[in-house]
Amino acid sequence: MQPFTHIASPAVPLPIEDVDTDQIIPARFLKATTRDGFGDNLFRDWRYDQEGRAKADFVLNTGVYNGQILVAGRNFGCGSSREHAAWAIYDYGFKAVVSSFFADIFKGNALNNGLLPVQVSPEYLHSLFAAIEADPGARISIDLAEQQIRIEATGEAYRFDIDPYKKMCLLNGYDDIDYLLSLRPQIEAFEQARTAAFI
Repeated sequence: MQPFTHIASPAVPLPIEDVDTDQIIPARFLKATTRDGFGDNLFRDWRYDQEGRAKADFVLNTGVYNGQILVAGRNFGCGSSREHAAWAIYDYGFKAVVSSFFADIFKGNALNNGLLPVQVSPEYLHSLFAAIEADPGARISIDLAEQQIRIEATGEAYRFDIDPYKKMCLLNGYDDIDYLLSLRPQIEAFEQARTAAFI
């Protein structure tokens, strides 16, 4: 995974509550076994009609909004536990998703795949949507080390929570295996010391 430290970017607003994983990536697109290409079908049934034509009024198709941050309504990622939902969002180009509540399994899948879920208060989420509505190019900054999200135009900031282990993994670009490999010198030193104690 790529390390996540800090991003400052415009955001894409999706003020819809209870977005489930089948809406994020429909089940008929889950045949691939690698993570590549899922972004093409992110929000497929919202982005395209049955003939495959882009729906001009969907937020990803309007040309008004872009950026590496998706700002979504409450209870994002509910429904099935498919990891492909996090893959699709990340593959599309988003590095973080902001909501006032995430489904637990989606949150875990996101963290395991380099996608930062930033949970904020309902009031701060409202401020984010208002800032983006006022200026579609409004920049939002997210500092993982400080655990802070900030609306750059107003300075309004919010400190979010994250599991310390997952924070460390994201900062270093580690998955669970990478983390264990990073401990190899300590493990080898422990084994050598243990062996020497029995000689």
